[in-house]
Amino acid sequence: MSPSEQQAILDATRHWLTRAVIGLNLCPFAKSVHVKEQIRYVVCEAADAEALLDTLEAELKGLAQADPARIDTTLLVVPRMLADFADYNDFLYLAERLLDSLGLAGVLQIASFHPQYQFAGTDADDIENYTNRAPYPILHLLREDSIARAVEAFPDAADIYERNEETMRRLGHEGWRRWMAGDEPQ
Repeated sequence: MSPSEQQAILDATRHWLTRAVIGLNLCPFAKSVHVKEQIRYVVCEAADAEALLDTLEAELKGLAQADPARIDTTLLVVPRMLADFADYNDFLYLAERLLDSLGLAGVLQIASFHPQYQFAGTDADDIENYTNRAPYPILHLLREDSIARAVEAFPDAADIYERNEETMRRLGHEGWRRWMAGDEPQ
């Protein structure tokens, strides 16, 4: 992958994070780590599950050992594989098994974002799915301690999912497209 291709992937990921996740307040915890530059962005060039698992293992171990004040969370962006959401979901099973085998369950967790993200019980084009839609398949590695602190600081954390669904329904598909293009005020 050329440096310009990698930069374009990072730019698209950062745009999604700042415009959708932070801009629509889909995750009220994201702004703080973004502003403090505590997010590690990794573009994984893996083209098969074994190579992706190797990279994921290195990133999980690295995040667990890193100073949280320096790296609090990691976005592992996977542009060359897992384009099909079913394949992505299948890989998440392997990712969780890896997390367990490393003894990091309860220390770290993996959140999922995908261009075709679809919650169970929804239709593929339901706007609510867009809360977890990203420009590329992403494995978001999070510290359990950071999540616990964020939930303490945000008393209505349990309501985030419902609020996000309401935000997406209010925007609708056209509003989402315009918002992501920078044409729509919140």
